Amino acid sequence: MENSEKLTNSKEVIAYIAERFPKCFTVEGEAKPLKIGIFQELAERLNEDPKVSKTQLRTALRQYTSSWRYLHGVKAGASRVDLDGNECGVLEEEHVEHAKKALEESKAKVRARRKEQAEAKAAASKDGEGKAKKIRAKSSKPKSTKQKTTKLNKKPAETTRALTADEVKVGKNVSVNMGNGNMPATIVEINKDDVRVRLNNGLTMVVKAEHLRS
Repeated sequence: MENSEKLTNSKEVIAYIAERFPKCFTVEGEAKPLKIGIFQELAERLNEDPKVSKTQLRTALRQYTSSWRYLHGVKAGASRVDLDGNECGVLEEEHVEHAKKALEESKAKVRARRKEQAEAKAAASKDGEGKAKKIRAKSSKPKSTKQKTTKLNKKPAETTRALTADEVKVGKNVSVNMGNGNMPATIVEINKDDVRVRLNNGLTMVVKAEHLRS
């Protein structure tokens, strides 16, 4: 059973009509100039064919006749052919000139498009190189090894001295050496081995006399 699935694009349509009418159409090599009004003839021949519509035929035929290989075939001395390959008269000079001009314009457009693409590619490559250089230059800069220091408002160290035995007495205002600083306090009790003092915040603690400063 013949496959009646509908064709979907012009390329498939051209391949199909080249298969149906090989003496008229071809999918490779130089194409033959077509008979004027061949669309009507083609539409009539394929009128009952479910695989292709008139709209598809018209679009495919337009693509076929604007291709470079078809325009190359439209040259002086060439004859037009019908669907069965029968010659239908030699090409007129104006048609040859028209095909030549169309071919030149088409090729010029392709060259311009390729040039534009090449320039865009070159510009993108140059831009990429520029960015890469900037990144390399940035990464090659020596990093500062100087450590950042935070300025602290250091208070000048207080000058103190250890109390003499005579100065250790109840009610004496002293400074208690806490290791990381001196805290003001008042002696409230003197024992044999230690001294009880009251800090300015009200807390009392027992310390050795040697930790008291004037």
